[in-house]
Amino acid sequence: MMQITEKSSEGLKRELSVIVGAQEIEGKITDRLTEVGKQVRLPGFRPGKVPMNLLRKRFGESVRGEVLEATVQESTQKAIEEKELKPAVQPKVDLVTFEEGADLEFSIEVELLPEIVMGDLSSFKIEKLVAEAGDAQIDESVSKMAESNKKSTPLTDKRAAQLSDVVVIDFEGSVDGEKFEGGTAEDFKLELGTGQFIPGFEDQVVGMEIDGEKDVEVSFPDDYHSSDLAGKAAVFKVKLKIIEVLETPEINEEFAKVLGFDDTNSLRKSVKGQIEQDYVYLSRMKVKRELLDHLSEAHSFEVPSSMLDAEFETIWKQVEQAKETDRLDPDDQGKSDDQLRTDYRAIAERRVRLGLLLSDVGTKNNLTVAPEELSQAIGREASRYPGQEQAVVSYYQNNPQAIEQVRAPLFEDKVIDFLLELSQVIEKTVTPEELIEETGATETDGPAPTAN
Repeated sequence: MMQITEKSSEGLKRELSVIVGAQEIEGKITDRLTEVGKQVRLPGFRPGKVPMNLLRKRFGESVRGEVLEATVQESTQKAIEEKELKPAVQPKVDLVTFEEGADLEFSIEVELLPEIVMGDLSSFKIEKLVAEAGDAQIDESVSKMAESNKKSTPLTDKRAAQLSDVVVIDFEGSVDGEKFEGGTAEDFKLELGTGQFIPGFEDQVVGMEIDGEKDVEVSFPDDYHSSDLAGKAAVFKVKLKIIEVLETPEINEEFAKVLGFDDTNSLRKSVKGQIEQDYVYLSRMKVKRELLDHLSEAHSFEVPSSMLDAEFETIWKQVEQAKETDRLDPDDQGKSDDQLRTDYRAIAERRVRLGLLLSDVGTKNNLTVAPEELSQAIGREASRYPGQEQAVVSYYQNNPQAIEQVRAPLFEDKVIDFLLELSQVIEKTVTPEELIEETGATETDGPAPTAN
């Protein structure tokens, strides 16, 4: 017989007291010892014939611990179901009495999911921007493709190296007359002007001629990744062996075929389609942000403090990392830690609330991610790692938490699409420049993942 008493109720928090009678506990221990007796072999006894008093002496303590743990788990679940509670996180259980021969008594502290009453979504008015890629955008994109397909050819005229040339050099670096690891190379290809080397190095190679040699004197930056070299002066003995000129290919039929297209028309058509896919993505991010803003403004309810604390801690770790690496958002620079904590706790609360709202919409409207949709998403992720696809798939199959990271955004997109169907979405045709201007600064302040 189990007794359940509600000890306290404050906001979303509940505390229950649960008592399981000593007789029930002892009965479970006896049943478990009987099972053990059928399996163990003790000298002088046939299996299943070991006296109960001997079983208690040999296995009583371990069986009692096993039974108590199982009883607490089962009783906790029954108590939550009986009281019709919906926990936001795993309940906290504290044992009160668990002495041999006495009743088992323990307390359950549980924080509940809030009751959510969804507002009238049909009143939401959301602007959807639509843009078409014009010739200017296509020309720019194709030109970038040509730039990324530059080819270098050896210099035929005798002249000194210039910015944008590709040079083949040997170099040997030293600090205080001593060579250092990684400071020597032969036949190294370097495009001058890319900033690939230490500041000042490439500038001093400019002007060198083929077979020329030179001591290049530079200083490693103070923040250089190797502390042994940071801030130190170095000398590189450089020999220039080859100068190559980079040439941008002409955008013609031959160039299109090199990229796998039949002609320039099919190339431009493909580029136009990709650009417009990017525009659709930008537009959706803006639509999603507006929808989430409407949801947040239209619904106010208490969020579970445990979920809020967990989300805030995740955000705060990112803030601290940003501070350590001098990558803090410009809007946050100069703020005190107290102000930052206040600001980011408000963001954490918004995310948790939105996560609960989306989860509630999905649950009440039977929105789910089908197994085949999950498999397709994992397949797309695996395709990003050529040659390791099966290993990636196996990783997800054996890691429920990783699968949830794939499932959560799929579920969120389904809910977003469902909500957009209920809202008033008004399309507005804009230029590509207007689309980028209106969406470029938009950050996705989406919800925290929640269990569905």
